Amino acid sequence: MPTRRPCRGWRSAPIVLHRLAVAVVGAAFLIPIYWAIAASLREPGVQSPRTMEWVPISLAWDNYRQVFAMVDFRLFIINSLFVAALAVPLTIVVASMAGFVVSQIPARWRRGLIALSILCLMVPLTAIWLPRFILFKEAGLINTRLALVIPALMGTSPLYVLLFAWAFSRVPRDVYDAARLDGAGPCRVWAEVALPLARPVVVAVAVLSFVHYWNSFVEPLLLIRTTDQMTASLGLRVLYSLDRTNWPLLMTGAVVVMTPVVVLFVVAQHAFQQDARGRGIIGQ
Repeated sequence: MPTRRPCRGWRSAPIVLHRLAVAVVGAAFLIPIYWAIAASLREPGVQSPRTMEWVPISLAWDNYRQVFAMVDFRLFIINSLFVAALAVPLTIVVASMAGFVVSQIPARWRRGLIALSILCLMVPLTAIWLPRFILFKEAGLINTRLALVIPALMGTSPLYVLLFAWAFSRVPRDVYDAARLDGAGPCRVWAEVALPLARPVVVAVAVLSFVHYWNSFVEPLLLIRTTDQMTASLGLRVLYSLDRTNWPLLMTGAVVVMTPVVVLFVVAQHAFQQDARGRGIIGQ
């Protein structure tokens, strides 16, 4: 008897469901961004609509020029980029080195360090703000941008260390042993073997740490005192204090601040896709 072949519709159903899920999740992230951009282009002083206005009646592109005239966003963005440019590479180096050590030690010690890292993640941030403020004050780092970079010397977050430890532990032990037999020391094995094999995690940690330092608000609020040291997140607070009712200008400032993060996510997504194609996970 001839065998019945499965219907093509059933075979394509998972692909359709996957694309539908991607579309729903993408819309959940893109609609707020679109609404923020639309709200930033409304005319200042015009009464706010009672419902969501998808397309403003008149596009007020001058809002962006006015925001930069009211607040020195250029300086604030430069300060934030300065902090991120130092903190992100430091985070990757320190967290990856710590994760590499965790992945190489005996299993008993590895489990203990992983449990300790998880316990550190459970500590609320409010519990470390006061001790950190006192330490920075005694070190003379108050009102300096370097104070915002110091947490990167500890890997920023135990989560990043765990991500690297997970990535390095997936590499077969024979790969590391072969590098050691060739005369490579621990630092060389980490830099030339482990890191290249964990490139997706490097990109992910870079994006997460950039978002952390770019969007950080409480720490700059506690440590920064003068306008010339303020970051972009504090610039929004300055804009809000100048005119709390001008929502088009406030949304314009929000769009200015979130644009680098959105661009970085797009670039990171492209990097993930290129890496997946290189590994043969997705088609060309």
